[in-house]
Amino acid sequence: MCGKRTLAYFNTGVLAEMKGDNTPVTIADKEGERVLRECILSHFPDHAILGEEEGASEGTAPFRWVCDPIDGTKAFVAGVPLYGTLIGVEREGEIVAGVIYLPALDEMVAAGKGLGCTINGRTCRVADKPLEQAVVVCSSIVRSQKRSEAFAQLTEKTYLQRTWGDAFGYARVAMGQLDIMLDPVKSPWDVGPMPVIFAEAGGRCSTWKGESDIYGRDFFATSARLYPQVLDILSSAPDF
Repeated sequence: MCGKRTLAYFNTGVLAEMKGDNTPVTIADKEGERVLRECILSHFPDHAILGEEEGASEGTAPFRWVCDPIDGTKAFVAGVPLYGTLIGVEREGEIVAGVIYLPALDEMVAAGKGLGCTINGRTCRVADKPLEQAVVVCSSIVRSQKRSEAFAQLTEKTYLQRTWGDAFGYARVAMGQLDIMLDPVKSPWDVGPMPVIFAEAGGRCSTWKGESDIYGRDFFATSARLYPQVLDILSSAPDF
């Protein structure tokens, strides 16, 4: 429902306004989150919700939904069909279910703890390439370069670097089509479903320091094979 609501505004010339944190928001973001919240609470009225646009609401059950109606609002406004809707379900601090939905592509990566990871119902797994054959994608090359020397070091050691980032980048790494996804700066709703998706797809994800939660400053995801090498690069390069 949220994806359909955002598609109603996609490529229609919708304008963005800037929020207090200098990030863009559109009517599609706002309406999409409202639809998400109404749907969640209609089925689970005692669950808590953390969303990008409306913040946190409390609940009495040990579950919290971490939601982003449009991850990649800048791409959405520009008519780039790589934006996504992100939903993670947290139980007592652990993400146990999650979805990346790409409305314009009608692709859904979904996972549940112990249930595997799928793309539109088909099992998906991360790739198993060596670092020199890996494709790196990120939410912002400029921010990655300004953060530390880590991106430059990865550029030297990997095959290709692109900005197919945000929800699309994480989805493609989980599907085994790309290999490393970087977020030099992020909010928890930007990566809500990633811990369970990558655990079930045979990969790993964490902050750049190796912390296994969604509330840190940054994040990355890759295969289990590449994780130690990428973590070493990200964690050892001091910030500028």
